[in-house]
Amino acid sequence: MPTSTPSSQGANAPASRKTPPPKKRLPWPVRAIFWLLGLAVAGAIAGALVLAIALSRAYPNLPDISALVDYQPKLPLRVYSAEGTLIGEFGEERRTLTPIREIPKVMVDAVLAIEDTRFFEHNGVDYKGMLRAALANLGKFKSQGASTITMQVARNVYLSSEKTYTRKIYEILLTFKLEHLLTKEKILEVYMNQIFLGHRAYGFAAASEAYFGKPLKNITIAEAAMLAGLPKAPSAYNPISNPKRARIRQLYIIDRMEENGFISPDEAEQARQEPLKLRRDTPRESANHADYVAEMARQLIFDQYGEAAYTRGLNVYTTLRLDEQNVAYKALREGIMNYERRQRYRGPERFIALPTDPEMLEDVIDDALAQHPDNGDVRSAVVLEASPKKLLVQRTDGEKIEIAGEGLKPVESGLSPKAPPQIKIVPGAIIRIIQAGKTWSATQLPEVEGAFVALDPQTGAIRALVGGFDFAKNKFNHVTQAWRQPGSAFKPFIYSAALEKGIAPSTIVNDAPLIYGAGVTGGQPWQPKNYDGRFEGPMTARTALAKSKNIPAIRVLEATTPAFAQQWVTRFGFEASKHPAYLTMALGAGSVTPMQMAVGFATFANTGYRITPWLITKITDQRGTPLAEYHPTPLAQQQRVIDERNAFIMDSMLQTVARSGTAARSQATLKRPDLYGKTGTTNDAVDAWFAGFQPSLVAVTWIGYDNPRNLGARETGGGLSLPVWIQFMQYALKDVPVASYSVPPGVVNADGEWFYAENTDSSIRSLGMSDVGLESAEGQAPTAPPDAQERNSILDLFRNN
Repeated sequence: MPTSTPSSQGANAPASRKTPPPKKRLPWPVRAIFWLLGLAVAGAIAGALVLAIALSRAYPNLPDISALVDYQPKLPLRVYSAEGTLIGEFGEERRTLTPIREIPKVMVDAVLAIEDTRFFEHNGVDYKGMLRAALANLGKFKSQGASTITMQVARNVYLSSEKTYTRKIYEILLTFKLEHLLTKEKILEVYMNQIFLGHRAYGFAAASEAYFGKPLKNITIAEAAMLAGLPKAPSAYNPISNPKRARIRQLYIIDRMEENGFISPDEAEQARQEPLKLRRDTPRESANHADYVAEMARQLIFDQYGEAAYTRGLNVYTTLRLDEQNVAYKALREGIMNYERRQRYRGPERFIALPTDPEMLEDVIDDALAQHPDNGDVRSAVVLEASPKKLLVQRTDGEKIEIAGEGLKPVESGLSPKAPPQIKIVPGAIIRIIQAGKTWSATQLPEVEGAFVALDPQTGAIRALVGGFDFAKNKFNHVTQAWRQPGSAFKPFIYSAALEKGIAPSTIVNDAPLIYGAGVTGGQPWQPKNYDGRFEGPMTARTALAKSKNIPAIRVLEATTPAFAQQWVTRFGFEASKHPAYLTMALGAGSVTPMQMAVGFATFANTGYRITPWLITKITDQRGTPLAEYHPTPLAQQQRVIDERNAFIMDSMLQTVARSGTAARSQATLKRPDLYGKTGTTNDAVDAWFAGFQPSLVAVTWIGYDNPRNLGARETGGGLSLPVWIQFMQYALKDVPVASYSVPPGVVNADGEWFYAENTDSSIRSLGMSDVGLESAEGQAPTAPPDAQERNSILDLFRNN
């Protein structure tokens, strides 16, 4: 059988079948591109898998954001006056929690226009915005952010500011989580309240107060645009410290608001033209001058709540009457500045070299005056030109002020050609200026200090309190912390004690020289004197107090005994240990605070009750829910510390002081009879006091140096402190009807004078007359005073039983 061979089979195959041609290969550049694309796709898939694994691991570790459902940020402690006006704010973060429904639309529109125009359209990450930002960054070589408002909330609330891929992943994950859990309105509310905007202001409500001194609800388009520029860089776009850059960004935001249809072209143009009134431009005179009161409230709240006081959003309401507070502040400052005008000029605070370049000059002046800030209306300035007839000075804002004529009088010694170098005013000198009306005067920052406090004598409520010349200059509260000698202002408490020992206002006291030898004093001989150095002989105790005579006060205390008086004054709130039982107590040689003096005189004003000063009326949380309230005990339910008769007679004596004595200026100026009080000047005129009252209001003024020294040969409580008291009372009593005290049981009037009924015929008739061995009206002084036993026998001689 024939067999076939491969060749023969191949020969018998169809003629049309041929071997296929080899495939045509793509050019190598194309193949390289496909290879790279494949590699990229594979890498992307691998990256996506890695990212998915990373996200699956990271997502469960994200912070719990459920707290944002009931957003409770750190809120500062706020202190308010009785009228509800903010007078102080404490805490690292100044914030006013404002619901989104209460944030004005113009503020929301300004923020959306610059931060996240598509906020209500995207799901937290704006991919279109990211692409637009990427193209802008590539094309303009200018960084343009792509963070949405939700991303900013995630970052600001929960994450750090470090720029790492890990943090960015967490930021995106948190963004999705926030968008899933919260509504858009809630996210926007958190953002508007949480964002830092400079000046310790967090949130736009706080920023509106910080920069414009107004509530957010009253914001204008121009102001909203200025605030909306702050989140990007609060320091760079701060309208106070960087007004030029802030203005550029504000105009850009106004343009964006117009482009997005938030405002009309006319509104945009009006906003561009609107001048902004920043808070620094607000006159100091319109500010609330209650720093010492706010600090007192802060200390009280901190003692109760600790550090939580600064984050819980507590609102503290005080008894302070803001109108009276501002009058008290102004009156005390004017009194101190009037005193300062009578002092020698101590010279400029500093000397600096002035560059010739105008731009450098501005910077040098700004830097120099930053170290010498204004103290209220006493402002700092740098001298540009100086001569005996004119001063040209420049302020930190570039304003140039010319001072001439009477305005140079306080510093004329510094303008004299013969002035020593340390006090001579020359170009480059840093001095102080003050404005009265439209006239400027050169002056100097006072070294002397002062204090003023006003209380309601019926309740103890603090109505006004100024603890010093300026809180920024000296935070020491002289009302509550300064222990000073009260001088003659303490005499009413000595006379009050004397009434209990049978001495009456009509008792004759000899104003004649006294000498106490070393055997009596235990040291150096003591020869007390009256302030004016004169002796007027016999006079009534009422006249002696009205004239503030020292010698009669010593005789009265000697008859009362220092030991009894020491215990008696504790009834008024004074500490026995601060008032040693010596005759010098009659001259006010002990130690008191102005607050103690106010409480003491309030006891006379309210007919014998010792009140407790109080400041805080109510504490609420940030929602206004009361946490604590204080209601003072009615006066009638409190315990008396002195008999009503004692208070009534002392009131009549203090009324004489205000009517015809050392404080006669009070009734002469205020033209009302219901004024009572006592001047006080210590030995060597170190402390100047006036303490007085009207039945519905008691007030005390003190002026002196922190490091005690002589105020001046002619400086007294009547000349220094009384005018401050009068200026305050003139305002505080303008609508208060004239009041008088009813005669209490057990008090009788005989020959025009008041007595305790039981003492009408047996009261001490005279003290210190010659018939008992003391000095006579002619001025013969004894070699030594009688001892205690002899004094008791002398008093017996004065009693006509």
